[in-house]
Amino acid sequence: MERVVITGMGVVSPIGTTLAQFEASLFAGRHGIVPIDHFDTEGMSVKVYAPVCGLAVEEHFAPQELRRLDPHSVFGMIAAREAFAQAGLAGEIDPYRLGVNMCSGLGGVETALGEYDVLRDRGPRKVSPMLIPKWIPNMIAGLVSIDVGARGASVSHNAACASSAVSIGAGLRAIRHGYADAVVCGGAEAVTQRLMMSGFQSLRALSTSSDPDRASIPFDRERSGFVMGEGGAAIVLERESHARARGARIYGIVSGYGITSDASHITAPAENGEAIARAITDSLAEADAANGPTGDAPLHVNAHGTGTILNDRIEAAVIERVLGEETLVTSTKSMTGHLLGAAGVTEVIACTLALTAGAVPATAGTIELSEGMRVDVVRGSVRQAAITRAVSLSLGFGGHNVALVIDRAGA
Repeated sequence: MERVVITGMGVVSPIGTTLAQFEASLFAGRHGIVPIDHFDTEGMSVKVYAPVCGLAVEEHFAPQELRRLDPHSVFGMIAAREAFAQAGLAGEIDPYRLGVNMCSGLGGVETALGEYDVLRDRGPRKVSPMLIPKWIPNMIAGLVSIDVGARGASVSHNAACASSAVSIGAGLRAIRHGYADAVVCGGAEAVTQRLMMSGFQSLRALSTSSDPDRASIPFDRERSGFVMGEGGAAIVLERESHARARGARIYGIVSGYGITSDASHITAPAENGEAIARAITDSLAEADAANGPTGDAPLHVNAHGTGTILNDRIEAAVIERVLGEETLVTSTKSMTGHLLGAAGVTEVIACTLALTAGAVPATAGTIELSEGMRVDVVRGSVRQAAITRAVSLSLGFGGHNVALVIDRAGA
């Protein structure tokens, strides 16, 4: 079985608008959570969010281009460009052997809300002809395909908060099964509008803390929900022999993919965690077959770790039961907030950086674990460890469960 490797990564996030900035913040434990300042929170219990800050969009797009792009597409395209440039694939691949799996959980919400205001105030003839192209969730895949000249399959997967993890898993399979030599995989999201945050608040999913330092605290006994974030991220997956033939740098190996469904509840994970456990064991079995077992090396897990009461309790119990109490666990949502459709790929990048550095980022803000949680959640500061394998977990509304295994390059 030929291995599938990561040859490019790109990030636009609340803790950095380039891969280098993201990496620096990740290992320094710097979060990007701030008080909500873009709408009136009167009547709302939610007071903080995690926005993208300091992004000079004019350096990436001409004004007329920006008018044709929803903010989530801007984030996703910039991230994909960084990943593709780092991979050095331009002119090095048959365009019909290059695919794009870019997704969004909710698509161009800001565009839809803005054009609804136009409809209400000025009538239907004033609604922009760009409403639909800017809104539909698949357009980010089409835009990136056009941008990089990919003529292979261009697909947008939707599995709520597990969407971009599915995109990576599907890219892995497309390359392994011989349909592509490389696939740009990722996601983008920009849903920090008052309506969207009110909806998540009504689900009791969002943190009610007004303290940015104690708002996103996965596994903590005082957790109350997740913090809404925004951003985009992408990786380039490539057939190993193709990458080596052109002398590309290899940053990591995506060696396993497990995907299951709870078939239980539309928003809550199943209490027994059985389907999550199966996704993990399936992914590890595939990784062992593709890249061999890791022996006695410690395992790192980047948990879904939203900070909601139910998710964290069930996820911690599954990790303990399936992987053991000694597994080194972190949740980078403690820093980035929850990027929804972009969360999975952002966390795969975090895993890849952790494996390269031999260090597990801390779960920023988390202090004391809930009673009964017997997992080793890294807290306080980064922990040095001789890790060679990481598992990234992504869970989504609808009962979607995804586990991706990333092995250290050269392992």
